[in-house]
Amino acid sequence: MTTIISPRVHDLGGFQVRRAVPTLQARSVGPFVFVDHMGPAVFTPGQGIDVRPHPHIGLATVTFLWSGRIGHRDTLGSEQVIEPGDVNWMTAGRGIAHSERTPLDERGHAHPLHGMQTWVALPRTHEETAPAFYHFTAAQLPQQRRDGAWLRVIAGRAYGEESPVRVFADTLNVAIDLEPGAEIDLDASHAERALYVLEGQAQLDGVDIPVQHLVIPGPGGRARLRAMTPLKAMLMGGEPLDGPRHLWWNFVSSSKERIEQAKDDWRQGRFGTIPGDDKEFIPLPG
Repeated sequence: MTTIISPRVHDLGGFQVRRAVPTLQARSVGPFVFVDHMGPAVFTPGQGIDVRPHPHIGLATVTFLWSGRIGHRDTLGSEQVIEPGDVNWMTAGRGIAHSERTPLDERGHAHPLHGMQTWVALPRTHEETAPAFYHFTAAQLPQQRRDGAWLRVIAGRAYGEESPVRVFADTLNVAIDLEPGAEIDLDASHAERALYVLEGQAQLDGVDIPVQHLVIPGPGGRARLRAMTPLKAMLMGGEPLDGPRHLWWNFVSSSKERIEQAKDDWRQGRFGTIPGDDKEFIPLPG
């Protein structure tokens, strides 16, 4: 039986974020423990997003855009503007802090933003790995165009392709763009999978899918996706987690004690500072 999940909507001052995972119906899908749909939005001149420096442990953040640009900085000294079709993969491991802001040159005019940011929980054997940041341009990602379908493999493997992004567990992460009338079977080579529809009207195995919802296909179904209008969607999943995870604020860990340590590390400034963005930060909640 197909499961359809309605995300929680957060309005960040004219900019909406829809959180589809975690929910009661899906605490995770494969290694994905957090799924956020950003926008679509159009910012007026002078406006943009400003996510102040904040910390992470035990996970990797994955950012992919259909439109707009976001500037990333972190405590490793990384500085990278992500463009549509690129992927930013940040492995937090034992600890990293980063910020995400609209670049100054983008703020000078009206500009769109539409994309997804997901978190992948690291396997227990890699939770304390060294932090790292990777950027791959749109041209570096494997892609296929056929019969009105455009598939881009963001991370992991799918449709006979493999992304250059370093993953720590079997991962499924594909951007799907379909023209009206186009059909494609969802990759079936992974233990768990889910589809998030960002934009457009679609059917899965002949049943209508509501836009801006997460769909988990039932076992045994063909999972054939058909676009009724131009469609943007993201397919994600992979191998199940190797045990339960605790999520608190921006921290993910198999250990509650480790999260308590991360809280104290952020309070005491042990995550370090971000070159070029060290004047402010997001304080620990509560």
